[in-house]
Amino acid sequence: MNKKVIWCLLLVLAVSSRLFGQVSFEATVSKNELGINERLRVEFTMNTDGDNFKPPSFNGFRVVAGPNQSVSNMFVNGKRSFSKSYTYFLTPLKKGTVTIGQALIEIDGNVYKTSPVKVVVKDAVAIPKNPNDPNYIASENLHLVAELSKSSVYINQPVSVIYKLYFGGKVRPSDVNPIDMPEYKDFWSQDIPSRRTIEREMYKGKLYNFVAWQQTVLYPQRAGKLPIAPLTLDVQLDVPTNRRDFFGNEIYTQVARTITAGKRTLTVLPFPEEGKPNNFNGAVGAFDLEVKTSKNALNASESLQATVQVKGKGNLKLFSLPELVTPSALERYDPEYKEQVNTTLGGMRGNIQDTYTLVPQFQGKYPIPTVRFSYFDPSTKSYKTLTSKELVIDVIEGPKVRGAASNPSVSQTVEIPTISNAFQFIAQRANFKPIAAQTFIGSLLFYALLLIPILLLSIYLLLRKRTPDAAVLAQRHKARLAKKYLGKAKRNMSDATDFYVALEGALHNYVKARLHIQTADFSKEKMEALLTEKGVDTETVALFIKVLTNCEFARYTPSSRSSMEQDYATAVEAITQMDKQF
Repeated sequence: MNKKVIWCLLLVLAVSSRLFGQVSFEATVSKNELGINERLRVEFTMNTDGDNFKPPSFNGFRVVAGPNQSVSNMFVNGKRSFSKSYTYFLTPLKKGTVTIGQALIEIDGNVYKTSPVKVVVKDAVAIPKNPNDPNYIASENLHLVAELSKSSVYINQPVSVIYKLYFGGKVRPSDVNPIDMPEYKDFWSQDIPSRRTIEREMYKGKLYNFVAWQQTVLYPQRAGKLPIAPLTLDVQLDVPTNRRDFFGNEIYTQVARTITAGKRTLTVLPFPEEGKPNNFNGAVGAFDLEVKTSKNALNASESLQATVQVKGKGNLKLFSLPELVTPSALERYDPEYKEQVNTTLGGMRGNIQDTYTLVPQFQGKYPIPTVRFSYFDPSTKSYKTLTSKELVIDVIEGPKVRGAASNPSVSQTVEIPTISNAFQFIAQRANFKPIAAQTFIGSLLFYALLLIPILLLSIYLLLRKRTPDAAVLAQRHKARLAKKYLGKAKRNMSDATDFYVALEGALHNYVKARLHIQTADFSKEKMEALLTEKGVDTETVALFIKVLTNCEFARYTPSSRSSMEQDYATAVEAITQMDKQF
């Protein structure tokens, strides 16, 4: 045989043996497309035994079983065949294209990785009707329903949505976790705490247990057909099997289900144009108007408080109060806004008010004109206008307005007194007497003037020692702020839900009180932009937003005492730093 042919055969055999001895480590899936309610089997297989296996993170999936390890070691016709695999069973948590990352294994000192695998998750698919299949039993006995209190409302009229989790008597939910929380676009929304107690009612002609998982009150902000995004939950269920234990008790198996409430649409009607007042600013409900002053008679340069208050049931947080108009002779300061509003599934109820500080400058009687407030009443489908009574402020003593009538109107301009009359109350004649000639040095006055500065300096040093330092004063200021704005939250630390509701409300009220703003948009993005615009530094804004984020998370996840104390301390630090910067 030719030597070249022999060398070629030897080379082919060497390459073949090298190829057959090559390490293989691969990832395979049971299917590349599946419904969100189906399971996926993922298998990582190697042809050479290895150590330190590290699976991927499985982002977008929940591991329901695994890893299950299997080893195959066979000899066929004198040739050894080895296979080792790790198997996982997964359920998807979201729809779309999800990538399973790389797994790692160490073989003979080298690290090998699998290739990423892409899986497409689609809508839920029909499950075969096998009465003995735990997945079928779970699908037939578990439902998530979104109930609307009304199907048609006006803009800014409240509507409640309750997400009810129904489950039949055969199954028992052991763990429930939200996957996709609904985003209420074009709505002002507020979650209402639910105790999630088990109740019973009829659903589709069958008696079910149910839990009100989430309750929210919504105020639509525009007219039209507004969609309400669904809620998606991941539920772990204990499902009975046909087997029984030694004592005759039924054996349960655990099944994971992903359920979604159906998409709902709300019809929102626009405000009627007929009879719409010019001063209407979006108030909807049933209200009363009250305008009052702390006193009706006072002297010039003294102060009084004038309050404009609207109370009743309606969208109290979503409109601004009418402005109080005062005569030019009454110095008026920016109003202090206060609200006492309780929000339930039926909507908002309470009162909001603006308190003005007024300081009269001159003697006389000054009328405060009537205040008009218009709102839309959805029960009668008509507009209503409330008018306050005219108030008169009687300034008894003080400088007189030259050339003004005794009862000046609002539109009149106050004439400032001339220089010659402005100081007429200062005495122009004095009874000064000459001081008798005497020696100043050595006199009583001399020694008095010499000792007084020393005495004053000693008193100053004594008082300074008793005055708290800056750190103590800062601590006292922090305690006052915490007591004023966060006192209710601290008192509710025994209940996590009440604590975080009070904490979130306190943070909103602090910003509104310090910045004198009236707005319904208190999203984190809006809050962050507003504080940054007012000159609050980035670190303090981050602290403030962190507490608001924790308040939102606490609605859906349990909170420990330590986490509540930490969030309370962070809130105190945030408002203290902002108060310094304001």
